[in-house]
Formats: sequence, C-alpha cells, structure tokens
Amino acid sequence: MHDIAFILAGFGVGLIVGLTGVGGGSLMTPVLIFFFGVKPHLAIGTDLLFAAFTKMGGTVSLARQRLVPWRVVAQLCAGSIPASLLALWALQHLGPGSAQAQRIMTTTLGAALLLTAAATFYKVVAFSHPRPLSAGGAGTDPQAALRPRHWSLPVLLGAVIGALVTFTSVGAGAIGVSVLLLVFPLLPLPRIIAADIAYAVPLTLVAGLGHASLGSVDWPLLAQLLAGSLPGIWLGSRLVSRTPERLIRSALSVLLAWAGAKLVLI
Repeated sequence: MHDIAFILAGFGVGLIVGLTGVGGGSLMTPVLIFFFGVKPHLAIGTDLLFAAFTKMGGTVSLARQRLVPWRVVAQLCAGSIPASLLALWALQHLGPGSAQAQRIMTTTLGAALLLTAAATFYKVVAFSHPRPLSAGGAGTDPQAALRPRHWSLPVLLGAVIGALVTFTSVGAGAIGVSVLLLVFPLLPLPRIIAADIAYAVPLTLVAGLGHASLGSVDWPLLAQLLAGSLPGIWLGSRLVSRTPERLIRSALSVLLAWAGAKLVLI
C-alpha cells in the first residue's frame, strides 16, 4: 500500500508544481516527513535527486525556446555549487543521521518553509500586476537586462540558496524566483523563471549526489515518487490556464507556513 501512496504523493506534488511553479522540495519534503514518517535526512536527500530529475526536462524545453539566460545561471552557480559542497562537508563531519544534524536540518527546513511561504505569497501579490516596460518589457536592452543590481549579489545570494538547498532541499523554487526578481529587475519574467529552473538542476544534482554518497537517498522511494510526479507535472502544465492560480498559491503559502512553524517548534 505504501508503494501506491508514494506514487500518489508524487503525482499530487507534480500536479501542484505544474499548476503553480512552486518548488517541489517545499512540498515533497514535509509530506515525506509528516505523512510517511521518513527520517529528515532521507527525505531531504531523496527529494534533492527528485528535484534534479524533474527539472531537467523543464530546462531542456526552456533551452529549446531560448529562454534560459545562461550568464545569470552561471553567476548563481558560482555561488551555489561551492556553498553546497561546503554544506555537504559539514554534514559528513556531523554525520547526516546524528541527532545534531537532524536538529539542524529540521530547524533550517522549518525556516526555509516559512521563507518559501512568504515568497509564495509575495508572488501572489507581485504577479497580480504586470511588470512595466522598464522592468523587462519589449523596450529593454537585452544586455542591460542581464546585469544585476551589483555584480556580487547573484554569487552571494546563490551561496545562501546553495547552502539552504543542501541542508533542506528547499529554496531553489519560490525563494529563487523572488531573489531573481530583486537582483535582476530588468529581466523579463519568463526568463527569470527559466533561470530559476535551470540553475536548480546542477545545484540539486550536486547536493543530491553528495547526499547519496552519505547514504541519505532512498532509491526505491525516489523511483516511486518520479513515477507519480512526471505525469502529474504533465497534467498540471496543461490545466494551468483553467485554474485560479492566485487562490492555489495563497492556500499553499498558508500550508507551508504551518509546516515550517511545526518544524521550527519540534
């Protein structure tokens, strides 16, 4: 019965990701911990590879449409990949299954979920108004749109997200988009979303393989989640124009805030 439940959970999360774009990590990890009793380090490690595989297909599709700003992706990776490797070193030093590491993971995961809830709600408000031409419209110089507010911001914020994602599997979705909106104010929204999806692939792959080397990945569970999520994402992406996205995002922000508060207070 658990096998079917995991496939259905993957389908549900994939459907919501397809409908709203909210990162799968912010949904899948709490579901595995709260509803299935999976240990935090196994839930996080498995979910990282789950995110890497599901976002690879999206990146290929976006790259074919020439929407991915690779310069922005490279700047974010320059900060996030080294930070992820440092976080993995810290986990190896502590031992991913130790009580201290579990406490760090659950507390950091709770904080990340609260941040994601705030970022998701921010997107509900911000995306209800179209961005002006000066913020990425047709009159914007394409090269100017690729310049951040300051050259160091993508690297520094990429490092913060890289560490956060490695410890919690959360952060490369809603938080990443919100960060990109602030750092690259002239970049059109479709390219911001494309950059967020594309840089999450190498980050979650590095972090996920690092967790796998520490024994923090449940491979049969990963296969079951992917079996459900891939058709879920496919269906969600086709229903997106028929659903009240703002209502779904608002409800998700409340759910994520509840899960984050519960983890922080454990």
